[in-house]
Amino acid sequence: MGTDVPKGIERTMAVAILGGDANWIAVDKPAGMVVIPARGEPPEACLARTLERELDRRLWVVHRIDRDTSGVVLFATNSQAHRFLSMAFEQGKVDKTYLAFTRGAPPKKRGRIDVPLHPARKGKMRPAGPAEQGALKAVTEYELLHTWSLPSGDIALVELHPRTGRHHQIRVHLRSIGIPLLVDPAYGRTDQVTQTELGGSEEAVICSRTTLHASLVEFRSPTTGEPVLVRSPLPSDLCRLRAVLDRTATR
Repeated sequence: MGTDVPKGIERTMAVAILGGDANWIAVDKPAGMVVIPARGEPPEACLARTLERELDRRLWVVHRIDRDTSGVVLFATNSQAHRFLSMAFEQGKVDKTYLAFTRGAPPKKRGRIDVPLHPARKGKMRPAGPAEQGALKAVTEYELLHTWSLPSGDIALVELHPRTGRHHQIRVHLRSIGIPLLVDPAYGRTDQVTQTELGGSEEAVICSRTTLHASLVEFRSPTTGEPVLVRSPLPSDLCRLRAVLDRTATR
């Protein structure tokens, strides 16, 4: 089933609408915007409140992605649809696909990261120790899409499929196998990447947010029960990053 935007729901001023009907709406969250109100920030600045204001209707948050992650976010337009979709997420019936630019390439073309996680300080997560109490099962499958070779080391584009929905799961799992996100101040080595670092001749900043994008969500419609697939194209900043890598890398 496609994701044509229904009549009456169009691109808003702040956020692109990717699809929806009377019971749900999918939007393309930009990097830098929180899904729900953040502590110490104006509530009206978050994605949920922005959409409610621009669409003039109440929305129910079904799931969230990190502030500096871009891509698909799903909302329900009534409590019944919210219950249906939330249960689908909780029961692992929603397929999610992410794209990540990483420092280094994974050890295999395809693989599975089965590393339990544990809450850490300041809202972060960490790999759990053997038989550690409070450990949370976490599984991510991956596929290597492309590798660029640079004097500073390889950079890879990796497709990821989280099979569980733990906080910061992909970011911690990538770091656990030695390939953190190219930009990730919490779990990586830097808060930005410059053209010089990528082999260019200028010091211009190419990307200054986590290099992670929620590219696809597949679920069953609460309206028809039929499969729905919603895609988000790679945003302009990550397209620019890829273009620079294509120009400067040796492969």
